[in-house]
Amino acid sequence: MAYQAKVFQVIIASPGDVTRERNLAREIVHNWNSIHSYDKKILLLPIGWETNSAPKMGNRPQEIINKQLLDSSDLLIGIFWTRIGSHTGESISGTVEEITKHVNSGKPAMLYFSKAPVHPDSIDPEQYNLLQIFKKECEKNGLIETYESIEEFNNKLSQQLGIIINKDEYFRKEDLSFIGDITDEDNEFGFVEMLFQESKELVVKTSKDPKGVVIKVRYLDGFDIQTNGNNLNDDNSPKTWATWETVFKQLFAYDLIKDNGTRGEVFSLTMKGYKLADYLVKNNYE
Repeated sequence: MAYQAKVFQVIIASPGDVTRERNLAREIVHNWNSIHSYDKKILLLPIGWETNSAPKMGNRPQEIINKQLLDSSDLLIGIFWTRIGSHTGESISGTVEEITKHVNSGKPAMLYFSKAPVHPDSIDPEQYNLLQIFKKECEKNGLIETYESIEEFNNKLSQQLGIIINKDEYFRKEDLSFIGDITDEDNEFGFVEMLFQESKELVVKTSKDPKGVVIKVRYLDGFDIQTNGNNLNDDNSPKTWATWETVFKQLFAYDLIKDNGTRGEVFSLTMKGYKLADYLVKNNYE
């Protein structure tokens, strides 16, 4: 049954040593949606730099990420283990800068610190010491959580995410009393606003290819993105290549394309990709 819901973006912030937790946090958010979204009329949309940011010049890298992701986020889930991250020019790390700006804007943040065992030789002492200083500052200014295993992280975040959504004033003050009919398609493709324009165009153009195939080939002096007999890249610059690399990662993340097993050069639309293409054309998104 179709229903209308308020969408809240959940940004997952962390250094690079907690990949398992980042992936699990996304799953936990999706699980919350499957159980509670209909009754609460709330949809939580997990986002992160790896799937929702795009290459851009003209500013600090972290500031670009802030504008593309952080500024529009509603809830932040921060995760740490042994590292604090790299200095951004403004803060000791990108993750810390995201947390600071998010909290200062009056939005809720949930911080988790791993106590899982780690081999001493794998720890960067400077990183670890900076992390401990930051952790102590967080303890003075709020309530943090710790965990000793991936299973404990799963249990705690699953339970505490529900507590935040149910009790935090940020979510309670939102007007969820709107009424309106939406279609099953609108429900299924609620993520469409998160897609880059290039991603939408590629899905539509690939759907018109007789075999639903798009080719991404890199040469010594350039590259080609081809589908339906057309070359989609305007030039062979590194910036353009980086943009298309990000587009393909995003389409994979949303299960819109699949690799045909040809060394990452030939891809085809999934059934979900075809359905999205029809939806985009129908709603003039292309």
